[in-house]
Amino acid sequence: MQTYILIIEDDNEINQMLTELLQCNGYATRSAYSGTEALLCLEKETPQAILLDLMLPGLSGEELLQKIRAKHTDIAVLVTSAKDTVRSRVELLRAGADDYIIKPFDTDELLARLEAVLRRKGTDHVTSHPAKTITFKDIAMEPDRHRVTVSGQEIALTKREYLILELLMSNPQKVFTKNNIYESVWNEEFVGEDNAVNVHISNIRQKLARVNGGESYIQTVWGIGFKMKTL
Repeated sequence: MQTYILIIEDDNEINQMLTELLQCNGYATRSAYSGTEALLCLEKETPQAILLDLMLPGLSGEELLQKIRAKHTDIAVLVTSAKDTVRSRVELLRAGADDYIIKPFDTDELLARLEAVLRRKGTDHVTSHPAKTITFKDIAMEPDRHRVTVSGQEIALTKREYLILELLMSNPQKVFTKNNIYESVWNEEFVGEDNAVNVHISNIRQKLARVNGGESYIQTVWGIGFKMKTL
């Protein structure tokens, strides 16, 4: 089972960077952009660790840490912040943070510190072996590099386009419903009316067709969902 990390960071770019970094290193993640949203996430599922920014809208990181520790003593909390005084670090450690890393941080150091706090909490994260290349017809996906080629030519996919294609290619015989795809890629409950899946599938098809327009890769199974076209 993957180690689950809750990322609490209001900056979209940093949140996205952390998400991609952790997922590429074998972690499962969920993102929250405010203290209130983080508390809602904690009500639904308990993570093994939290990456906590201090400068959050509304409820501050310091206040949120107190609320987390009031209910969860076993979650590893790694604070990420630009506050770099000794006093602020000491206060946070005394308030219940397991470790503290100052922004801007080195990603290798962040991963090492995260692994260390997980070990101290009794949760060892085992780094997975390099993932094998996934192939379908003339498409090749390299999960470790998030790289996709068609007939040897690299194509640029957004993160969600990549994840959708990876999901479909992981089991090309299976029909994935919109519900399956949305909940897997967006990590949210499917509401049944969102057109996001259709739009992303259309974008993927267009990008594949630019390289090999004579081939059909993704099949629409009307009334059900999508699958890779094997015939």
